[in-house]
Amino acid sequence: MLNVVKIGGGVIDDEALLAQLLKDFSAIRGFKILVHGGGKLATRLCGALQIPVQMVEGRRVTDAETLKVASMVYAGWINKSIVAKLHALGCPSLGLSGADGNAIPAAKRSPVPVDYGFVGDVNPEQICTSFIQSVLEQGLAPVFSAITHDTRGSLLNSNADSVASSLAIAMSEQMPTRLIFCFEKSGVLRDPNDDTSAIPEITRELYEEYKAEGAISDGMIPKIDSAFKAIACGVKEVAIKHAKALNAGGGTTIR
Repeated sequence: MLNVVKIGGGVIDDEALLAQLLKDFSAIRGFKILVHGGGKLATRLCGALQIPVQMVEGRRVTDAETLKVASMVYAGWINKSIVAKLHALGCPSLGLSGADGNAIPAAKRSPVPVDYGFVGDVNPEQICTSFIQSVLEQGLAPVFSAITHDTRGSLLNSNADSVASSLAIAMSEQMPTRLIFCFEKSGVLRDPNDDTSAIPEITRELYEEYKAEGAISDGMIPKIDSAFKAIACGVKEVAIKHAKALNAGGGTTIR
């Protein structure tokens, strides 16, 4: 079984929570991949550099200057810091962007209906599974940032949830795969302000109802969209849970 674990920016920004997650990730036996988002550091640096931050439906608009900051922060500082922490825990790992080993090519998103700038959409069929498989077989845990490339020399900023989902879909053709989204909440919440209101299971019908009500919105939408895509394309299991509960029960299962 391959475990693909994705951690959000809120986990990265919480030192204690990140430490617990990485400890639990290190304890997972067998093949595993970690995918991480960016946290607040890129936003803070954009502010310091007076680069406007734009978000549409939970997704970052990436102009040329924002791409430079995102690449330096996500594929640089955050990625290598996580790798260093994993090695300290006795978990051999390799920090990667989607450009490394041509692992995750992406297509620059169409500017219609919304121009997201240098944002890349990932096609699972184009992921270089042979490269990733070779890394796994060497006993290394790949740690991917969500910086991808267009195969023509340009880096792209991809949604980390979509990257994790695409990786899980691609690798599910090689071995049984489980996808786990970990963040700072106990699951998908019926009431965003009540951490005890995690929804145990979400079907497509329930998802549409919750979106219409506004209970599910913003950054949770691409996360659940990615989960449903993964299930439809052969991933065995998708869970959304608290980063403290990676190897425990609870959270939200996507059906």
